[in-house]
Amino acid sequence: MNTVLEITDLRTHFDTERGIVRAVDGVDLKAVSGQTLGVVGESGCGKTVLALSIMRLVPSPPGRIAGGSVLLNGRELLDLSPEEMRHVRGREISMIFQEPMTSLNPVFRIGEQIAEVMQLHQNLSRREALACSVEMLRKVGISSPETRVKDYPHQMSGGMRQRVMIAIALACRPRLMLADEPTTALDVTIQAQMLDLIGRLQSETGTSVILITHDLGVIAEATRDVAVMYAGQIVECSPTRELFSAPLHPYTVGLMGSMPGLGGSTGRNALLSVIPGTVPSLCNIPTGCRFKDRCPDIFSTCREKEPVMTENSTGHFVRCWKYGDYR
Repeated sequence: MNTVLEITDLRTHFDTERGIVRAVDGVDLKAVSGQTLGVVGESGCGKTVLALSIMRLVPSPPGRIAGGSVLLNGRELLDLSPEEMRHVRGREISMIFQEPMTSLNPVFRIGEQIAEVMQLHQNLSRREALACSVEMLRKVGISSPETRVKDYPHQMSGGMRQRVMIAIALACRPRLMLADEPTTALDVTIQAQMLDLIGRLQSETGTSVILITHDLGVIAEATRDVAVMYAGQIVECSPTRELFSAPLHPYTVGLMGSMPGLGGSTGRNALLSVIPGTVPSLCNIPTGCRFKDRCPDIFSTCREKEPVMTENSTGHFVRCWKYGDYR
């Protein structure tokens, strides 16, 4: 399978009064054609900043991409001018943002917002683009699209607004789509519908998807590969089935143990495991492993040297001295 996106040593920093916050610090990642890669981790670990860095949408100041490489179909995105990057967004790479109510413009009709993307990147007339907007609403499962295309965002439910965001993201059939918490704030039934919709449209268009979430249940249902993120770094990356059957990094094991039915016990009186301690400050990163103060398997090397990614024979990557040469 072809590699659509290849990220190497990506670093995104924010200048603050307390110092430099290393929100993304040396991330390596690959997304392949037609597949879904999950990025999972707790709030504040750098997932959304990673997506914004790929899109070149990190607010500057205070943010800046401090180094690394982001190749989209072999093209270095970090070398593109702002004008060139505007032509890439929406046509070659798109994004479903976390909160559709704040992402959609409240003073423009839904159809106009979908049509804008196609007018910009496909050189369609306004009439042609609006006709395509109706078809996109039909594809994402919104009933009476001829009527709904004239609605404003506030006239739609949260689930319908999220469908509109998917329609905008896929309007120009991009090679890669970033979905940042696409099921947040939706009830369980609507969450399942959103995941099914993304999967169906992905199979029709061949678009690669990077699905960003904190929900391991979503990861298990919707992804082929998964990367676990902690304190600005990828700490484990493997096929999804292998991660759930044999997690390696102590942080991943802790995440599994905190979820009923995964690693944690089930039942009314079930006690779920807790990862002790707190995440280290990203503007004062400690020496050694970033998970050392919360890890049950710590030994001396963990306090002295930062672990590197190690690959086993099945293509399972882990950033932990337990699986590396620590002598």
